[in-house]
Amino acid sequence: MSLRLLSCVLSLGLATSSRGSTPAWPGFRGPNASGVSSEAKPPINIGPSNSVLWKLDVPWSPSSPCVSGDHLLLTTFADNELQTRSYRRADGKLEWSRGLKPEKLELYHRKESSPAATTVAVDGERVVSYFGSFGLVCYDLQGKELWRHPLPVALSPGGYGTATSPMIAENLVVVSHDRDMASSLLAVDLASGKTVWETPRPNALGSFGTPIQWQNNGVTEVVVPGSLCLKGYALKTGKQDWVIQGTTSYACTTPVTAEGLLFYAAWSDGKADDPLPPWEKFLEEHDKNKDGMVTMDEFDENSREYFRGYDANRDGKIDRSDWDLILAGLAKGENVMVAVKPGGRGDISQTHVAWKATRGLPYISSPLYYDGRVYLVKNGGMLSSLDAKTGQPYYLQERLGSEGYYYASPVAADGRIYIASQAGKVTVVKAGGDKPEILQQADFGEPIYASPALAGDKLYLRTRSQLYAFGSQPDHAPPQP
Repeated sequence: MSLRLLSCVLSLGLATSSRGSTPAWPGFRGPNASGVSSEAKPPINIGPSNSVLWKLDVPWSPSSPCVSGDHLLLTTFADNELQTRSYRRADGKLEWSRGLKPEKLELYHRKESSPAATTVAVDGERVVSYFGSFGLVCYDLQGKELWRHPLPVALSPGGYGTATSPMIAENLVVVSHDRDMASSLLAVDLASGKTVWETPRPNALGSFGTPIQWQNNGVTEVVVPGSLCLKGYALKTGKQDWVIQGTTSYACTTPVTAEGLLFYAAWSDGKADDPLPPWEKFLEEHDKNKDGMVTMDEFDENSREYFRGYDANRDGKIDRSDWDLILAGLAKGENVMVAVKPGGRGDISQTHVAWKATRGLPYISSPLYYDGRVYLVKNGGMLSSLDAKTGQPYYLQERLGSEGYYYASPVAADGRIYIASQAGKVTVVKAGGDKPEILQQADFGEPIYASPALAGDKLYLRTRSQLYAFGSQPDHAPPQP
């Protein structure tokens, strides 16, 4: 009897660790989108042939991997399906793939995005995916579909596609369903997928940041960036608690919280540091048939995907009225970082900002709080480090030796920061100091858009065509070639 009892206890313990335990990396950028693991000890010397436990081909999508128990989870777009996949952490074996075929795909940037650009959220038992072309879908960790919550097809500014990821908070799934019109913040029941509350977000205009939780003077809030503002909502009811006005025009980053403060940093083009040209110059450069406007067929393929967002009235051409609207919208925003103090209600733009910063701001790469500092990665490969309480810089815009754009957000563990460039270089920087100390830098030879995931002594990285597992020891099985 004692042996049987012991066997049952052990079996129950294994089942609990597999299904019911807190995920090591439960969503976009891990715990509460922080980018930080307090327990992970990933290797330093990572590269295409260094510390590789396994790697495998995966279809292109910029979404990031998540970790729950023995499972590595991600979304992708393959075979005209919006897919949610689970891989075995031990050796990378595909455990299951579940696909949806939407009636209509949202517009998206075909070179830099995908209809499956959003990262899943997991709670140890359920996997929730959000697709702009479909809505929400939930599976268990064995791939059984539990519920669906269809939503109208998203249309983001420029047709870049959906990038905001879902958040699991208590018994809710929260998603920022921002679009060109009829934007909202939506909360559905985690167990059933039924709507609990939905709050309109007028003029949100398709922000790309992911919601996070903030404990604001004892109230659990959802914080969501948007065009020209940052807002906090009560998690239980969806009621808007506060707003900070005058942030950037187009929100691509996700806030972070630590030490009681909330940190949000974002940049968008069109301001003094990268102004849009006058209408006459734009017309001279792109109006090939000299008819006083620019149609989409007058751009090359890559430029067409970018400038599509400047067609404000969606009539297939850019004219003077479109250009004036874009300039007016950009003029309202400010490229700025704010540190927000708790306790505010209503418009807290002037009352609850602890400090601001205007240099070294990220465009798409979200800020990182780690060990008393806030780190910012600016396009061009420039790293800044600021004191989290005061905003005083330890260093500003120090070059990492890896130029270009940065889409992935930095992550940190065990005294190190891991930073991936769009061009495919991963730089490992020692945290702290009065300038960046580079411990390792490797070129993966293809673009990286996804943020790394950290769990145990492993780091998981998704490049344009590969999924890597790095570590010193395999989880439960020897690595496969």
